[in-house]
Amino acid sequence: MATDEYTSVWTRPKRGRRREQPALTQEQIVTEAIRLLDADGLEALTMRKLGAALGAVATAVYWHVANKDELLELVVDHVSGEVEVPEATDRAEWRPAAEAAARNVRAMIVRHPWMAPMLAEVGMNFLGPNLLRTSDAMLGVYLAAGFELAEADQASKTVLGYVIGIASVEAATISKLKRGGLDMATWQAEVWPAAVRATEPYPRLRALYAANSGSDLEAGGEDTFSYGLNSILDGLEARSAAK
Repeated sequence: MATDEYTSVWTRPKRGRRREQPALTQEQIVTEAIRLLDADGLEALTMRKLGAALGAVATAVYWHVANKDELLELVVDHVSGEVEVPEATDRAEWRPAAEAAARNVRAMIVRHPWMAPMLAEVGMNFLGPNLLRTSDAMLGVYLAAGFELAEADQASKTVLGYVIGIASVEAATISKLKRGGLDMATWQAEVWPAAVRATEPYPRLRALYAANSGSDLEAGGEDTFSYGLNSILDGLEARSAAK
């Protein structure tokens, strides 16, 4: 029978107590799932592989999570708890808090590259306490800037969208390097000559690549991230000042 009730690991009724305690705790399951995700990525995670890594039969895992979707809800919320959002109580504090929070989100994604595609689904699909706490704190930062509730929400989502977009590219690069067993310097040395040759017919790109020959891609990525973040915050600060 069809139902309009939303199904989530956070909304379904908790299982009753068993006569015998489960062989595993939810914390053990989530911790091991995150370890596997960090090592092999999102596509490699299966419930069978998780059970094998835990040395447990499938029923021990399924006691806590009904399926992989529920497992992912739990790991996304757990990792979201790593993001610190400084408190801001007035206009003097909001911008440093917003910048720090943005950088903390980026750092979390870089630590856990598989989070990048998962965050594209975040919203009402994820109701975990850590994610809701983080979202609420971020909303408070932009309220402190002087925005009304609706615009504070838009400002928070604009900054978060930028961070996720930039960090997703970084995460994809990290995952690619990991699969190939390369570090950034080795990969850059291999790719750069081919990229320079490819830009020969395009004068502006050719000039750009020539100007950046031998540069540190990681440092350049940091500069690019800071430029974009500061540009967005400059715009929000101007809007705030006009309130």
